[in-house]
Amino acid sequence: MKITIERAALLRSLGHVQSVVERRNTIPILSNVLLRAEGNELSLTATDMDLEIVESAQAEVLRAGATTAPAHTLFDIVRKLPDGSQVELEASAESGVMTLRSGRSNFRLGCLPTEDFPQMSGGEMAHRFSVSAADLRTLVDRTKFAISTEETRYYLNGIYLHAARARSGEAELPVLRAVATDGHRLAKVEMPLPDGADGIPGVIVPRKTVLEIRKLADEAADRIEIGLSETKIRFTFDTVVVTSKLIDGTFPDYERVIPTGNDKLMEVDARSFAAAVDRVATISTEKSRAVKLALGKGVLTLSATSPEAGSATEEIEVSYDSAPLEIGFNSRYLLDITQQIEGEFARFSMADAASPTVVRDVADGAALYVLMPMRV
Repeated sequence: MKITIERAALLRSLGHVQSVVERRNTIPILSNVLLRAEGNELSLTATDMDLEIVESAQAEVLRAGATTAPAHTLFDIVRKLPDGSQVELEASAESGVMTLRSGRSNFRLGCLPTEDFPQMSGGEMAHRFSVSAADLRTLVDRTKFAISTEETRYYLNGIYLHAARARSGEAELPVLRAVATDGHRLAKVEMPLPDGADGIPGVIVPRKTVLEIRKLADEAADRIEIGLSETKIRFTFDTVVVTSKLIDGTFPDYERVIPTGNDKLMEVDARSFAAAVDRVATISTEKSRAVKLALGKGVLTLSATSPEAGSATEEIEVSYDSAPLEIGFNSRYLLDITQQIEGEFARFSMADAASPTVVRDVADGAALYVLMPMRV
């Protein structure tokens, strides 16, 4: 293999694929990126056996071929080369070495055989549909904060993506819904069901995959193709294909934890509320992060106390016309949810101090959040 490629193109592609490669690997080949040159393209592939990213970049191919090279080392070298430089890569299967030349820089990297590189057999994707980059960003951004990091409940370590029906007035409309929960809070967001997504199985997309596709969605053109089978999901961006195994587990019946009879309604300016919570929470202990909300007619009093730091209170105006209520929340969880509110006002629907609270963006009916209270 022998190619010449622009540093910027190589760096961009390496930046995408090397983020999949774990820093510590017990299997040496998984530390490498597979480089395959043919036609006028260089294809780069990286995998951790659960997630695979393939990206192609324009290159001048002087001799077709393939090799594997240490992903992070190669990325660091290319990152440190001068802007605008040309990079020449040359490797032969017999030598087990890849040479990288750029200007007066010359590097020799040890390679491993390409036949050792694992292939994630894509299989047939029974369901295919496309979403806009903006919709994908919305689905991910408004749910990813609620993904559980608790490994024992592995079935919560991702976003549950499925087709559902949502009531709109008298009608029921088909939607694509994304849900995430860690047992303390739940995020649910939906969009009109794309063509071709009818009848898709409910799947759990792993957290690592979610974070990778979110980064790629920032640079993507308008449409992103999604392919789905019972065990894998594939996202096709412009020059990047991400294939991931799905979490093999059953997502809990989340509808059961979304209360429907909460009759105490509070509407509050989301930015003012978040700022007040943030200020008062400065006093709360690092462990509990508890903030108490005391609601009265038209006014909300936020308070926090800690044996070491003292106490804090702040009053803000709200729209509230029900019986007085005191309820406590984890301030970090409150801030995570209010950061998702894009409109001016947030609506809190509460029942009592021990029942789940529902939070909505007044200006956007597509997203809903549930937050468990805590004793304060």
